[in-house]
Amino acid sequence: MCGIFGGITQKPIATRLVEGLAILEYRGYDSAGLVTLSSSNDWHLLRVKGPVLALQQELQQHSQTSCIGMAHTRWATHGLPSKENAHPHMSGNDLALVHNGVIENHQNLRVELKEKGYIFKSETDSEVVAHAIAWQCSQGMSNIEALFAVKKLLKGSYAIAVMFKSEPDSIYALAEGSPLVVGQGVNDGEFYFASDNLALEPFCKAIRSLSSGDCVRISKNSGIDCFKKPLEGFEIQLRPIKTTSEVVSKGQFDHFMEKEMMEQSACLSRLFANRLGASSLNELMGLEEKLIDSKTQALHIVACGTSYHAGMVAKYWLESMAGISVSVEIASEYRYRTPFVLPGTIYLAISQSGETADLLAATRFASTLGYDSLLAICNVPGSALVQLVDGVLFTQAGREIAVASTKAFTSQLGALAMLTLSLAKQRSFSDVKAFEHGLRCLPIYIEQVTSHIQNDVNKAAELLTDSAHALYLGRGLHYPIACEGALKLKEIAYVHAEAYAGGELKHGPLALVDKVMPIVALLPPDDLLLKMKSNLSEVSARGGCLIGIGDESIRDSFDFAAFISLPSVPIEVLPFVSTIPLQWLSYKTAVYKGTDCDKPRNLAKSVTVE
Repeated sequence: MCGIFGGITQKPIATRLVEGLAILEYRGYDSAGLVTLSSSNDWHLLRVKGPVLALQQELQQHSQTSCIGMAHTRWATHGLPSKENAHPHMSGNDLALVHNGVIENHQNLRVELKEKGYIFKSETDSEVVAHAIAWQCSQGMSNIEALFAVKKLLKGSYAIAVMFKSEPDSIYALAEGSPLVVGQGVNDGEFYFASDNLALEPFCKAIRSLSSGDCVRISKNSGIDCFKKPLEGFEIQLRPIKTTSEVVSKGQFDHFMEKEMMEQSACLSRLFANRLGASSLNELMGLEEKLIDSKTQALHIVACGTSYHAGMVAKYWLESMAGISVSVEIASEYRYRTPFVLPGTIYLAISQSGETADLLAATRFASTLGYDSLLAICNVPGSALVQLVDGVLFTQAGREIAVASTKAFTSQLGALAMLTLSLAKQRSFSDVKAFEHGLRCLPIYIEQVTSHIQNDVNKAAELLTDSAHALYLGRGLHYPIACEGALKLKEIAYVHAEAYAGGELKHGPLALVDKVMPIVALLPPDDLLLKMKSNLSEVSARGGCLIGIGDESIRDSFDFAAFISLPSVPIEVLPFVSTIPLQWLSYKTAVYKGTDCDKPRNLAKSVTVE
């Protein structure tokens, strides 16, 4: 969950390194650093505790003329955020290294390297890799031989980049289960690498994600060279960048999260354009090979976090409308058990970034289990996940900067809704005309609910601001929506929130209810409304602080401390509409509490470690 950026340029590179890090800062913002190697073969190392801005300010105090270097922004996994633990890490005067990922056997390697005389200046697993490479070089290995020798020693998933003083015109980068992208610069003779293609798009004309196990060397003399083994080079085909990179700006908004919530209507319009009426999954994904047919009996959805909640919603849709048995699993659990895959089963991975470590590992594992096909829903073309599957439905949500996902979540729901429609039509299982019509009007409904709820949300957020805990309740399709709402409150407002299916109240959570415990209840006008009202009666009888979200007609049913009234919309699209006030409720609570909505503590946008 760290950001790596480096390259070789025709002009001094230090400012460019900071620009690349600024794009990657959503991956980590505990500390930052950069290293360059001058024409006189001298190292220039800068490291700071804090955000990239602090590194930029530090850089202004130093003159940098080198045209080769690399940089890193950190999300702490081993060792507290500090200047000493910040990257890059040096091994003596021989090499510098930046690292993303986790080295699982770092403690044993640290002991061995200390016995060899190496002195550690940090608590990180990354410094272990630097010294391990230096040791191999000291035994007579070439730089690339040393990299591959250390690769055999390391356990875990990682991406590393290394500069050697003995090879001052080159940088090596190695990917092993963690994302790494290489690119050819817009200007001749410039080459870059990064842990995310977003960081390369402003500076490159063509890029390519490395496969796990690949090593790349960029150099002033030979450009880009790739290796599977020390003496086994191969060519890679770079992918031209077709579109201009998005401008990373909050515009008129106070936070990226606010901006991204306001973009949800436009994102869904873009997603649905020309694809919503697809009559088969192949047509929806633009595939020639038939991936799913009437023999398909089951779908295994695997995801993490917010994407997992989207998959939970899809289970209700797919089983009721397409007649397919669906299981939804957390990727980090799926990969450590033995799934039973029946003939006629499809695997579906859901990810915003396409770089989530657990999901990538789960998908590689799934490829060995005999699924009919591996599919994905993803927001990032060219990501590692996209290269592992047979077919992809892109959500087209655009870049999402805030750590807490909003527009990516509703776009995932939109993609899953389209998938449900296509499968239902292909299998002629049920009439989905009302669902399709509701989706076509959904962008308008999203705009309506966003403007309609603001005053009610403000009042509800005031109640949550002083709360240490909260319960979220939902039933049916709205239980996973309640889970997503609770997650958002935890992520950005630091309020301990848990979601429960309404019927589970009596099985434990009711013991927590008192006059100061906020209960956020989703009350859509569906077949389960009467059940939810019974559940709220249990809360009300115990003096619970009720916050209701639903149709205005429900407002007088209980003594609500706050009520967020939703405009009337077709019941088929209520999960989308109910999501909006939960997002805003978390956002406003965080604003009132003064927390950083875009960069919550201890979290990073792309989870590239286990």
